[in-house]
Amino acid sequence: MRGLLSPHFISKFMFEEKVKQLLEEALQENEQLFLIDFSIDTANKIVVTLDGDKGVSLQDCIAVSRHIEHNLDREEEDFALEVASAGVSAPLQHKRQYKKNINRKLKVKTADGQKIEGTLATADDDNIKIEWKAREPKPVGKGKVTVQKELEIAYEDIVEAKVMITF
Repeated sequence: MRGLLSPHFISKFMFEEKVKQLLEEALQENEQLFLIDFSIDTANKIVVTLDGDKGVSLQDCIAVSRHIEHNLDREEEDFALEVASAGVSAPLQHKRQYKKNINRKLKVKTADGQKIEGTLATADDDNIKIEWKAREPKPVGKGKVTVQKELEIAYEDIVEAKVMITF
């Protein structure tokens, strides 16, 4: 059973755990920020993607980056570090992202193949509610009438959701 855990593997694992700990500490210092994505590739490039309940400023990214970088020793492990905010066109991945985007237009793809565009009316811990207007045939007579529609969608049924940017 010797050789299963090489010193290199153990070193990489310890490095990743140290970075995760530093990242958690940095996020605790600014609780409006939250983690969207974190990775370390084989060349030790650390990529951190953040979002915030009130957005993410350049200063927020710098603070998180400095907290990680100033507590790692490049003599022990060389690395590259990139801390960025979630892009405007990136899909929503975290429940807190939905909550901060209430009253904005979303494009949602569901697991059953539906594609819905509408306003995010509510977001709780289990579901979101999308509202939109649709033109439908009149119940009696010719022509169409505008009706208000709404749909509650469980987070686990969302394949992708993006904020629609309007100008």
